[in-house]
Amino acid sequence: MRIVVDAMGGDFAPHAPVQGAVLYDRETRGKDQIILVGDKAAIEEELARHRYMPPQNIKVVHASEVIGMDEQPAAAVRRKKDSSMVKGVRMIRDGKADAFVSAGSTGAQMAASLFILGRVKGVQRPALGAFLPWEEGVTLLIDVGANADCKPINLLQFGLMGGIFMEYFTEIPSPKIGLLNIGEEKKKGNELTLATNELMEKHLPSFIGNVEGRDVLNGKADVIVTDGFTGNVLLKFAESIVGVFSRSLKIRIKKNLLSMAGAFFMRPAFKALKRSYDYEEYGGVPLLGIDGISIICHGSSSAKALKNAIHVARIMGEKQVNKHIKDELRTRGLTWGEKQLLQA
Repeated sequence: MRIVVDAMGGDFAPHAPVQGAVLYDRETRGKDQIILVGDKAAIEEELARHRYMPPQNIKVVHASEVIGMDEQPAAAVRRKKDSSMVKGVRMIRDGKADAFVSAGSTGAQMAASLFILGRVKGVQRPALGAFLPWEEGVTLLIDVGANADCKPINLLQFGLMGGIFMEYFTEIPSPKIGLLNIGEEKKKGNELTLATNELMEKHLPSFIGNVEGRDVLNGKADVIVTDGFTGNVLLKFAESIVGVFSRSLKIRIKKNLLSMAGAFFMRPAFKALKRSYDYEEYGGVPLLGIDGISIICHGSSSAKALKNAIHVARIMGEKQVNKHIKDELRTRGLTWGEKQLLQA
């Protein structure tokens, strides 16, 4: 595969994206070509740090502009044609690359992906997922911000796309799909969730019904579907949990010598626990419903997170996830424009 990495995207660019690309290159022994797009001089300066172990299959493409985190996404995409973000996504459209990975502005990446690559045929709205690690695995929460207001057809398609992605990402056949709601009973919820529950029960064989907030981190569902407004609030709350827990634990441990001694012997367990809930283990998530592979990473992604995000891009390409989404939408009659779904 040819995977483009936005070398100028993220809080720690260009160091983290370049280092992540090098780590991936070493790990896979140059199996895939990594294309670093951005300020050529800055990228080559970072690559020079690895002169004693030179990368095997990394290419640099210069881009003279960068889209900042504080810029209006759609306007920046239209104005900055030579930005690393726009140039990288265009390479997929032009057949010069197979996937794009960035830790830059999420809004700009969604806008560039939608404007340049378009939607998978039959998808009304693309959706952004997020990985929520739990003790024995990971759950995909979808949508987490791409669509603040949704219709039942949107949530139904989010569930189908999320289920297909997780089937190939986790290699779990028929991942369990749940609908986030205020109660498990079918008759609970607002108009949106009531109508969506009915559609999902009819069209998604692996739908397990409503799931509540307490089920988000216990693995009850492999995919949890909600609107982008609710999903974004939930995601940001979930991201704060590990930090709050770690700080509270440190304060309590330092209160007495016995606790400090015990903590010394518990360090392996603490490290394993932190690793279980570390988003960096999963790297990034695809913008599902886009007719191409666009992997969105957290703005503060480290080199390790970006390396793992490139792995996600590879899985998307090798497993032909978008093709499976197209096929399933058509086979199940769930493409946008189906008369019965428009009426839902």
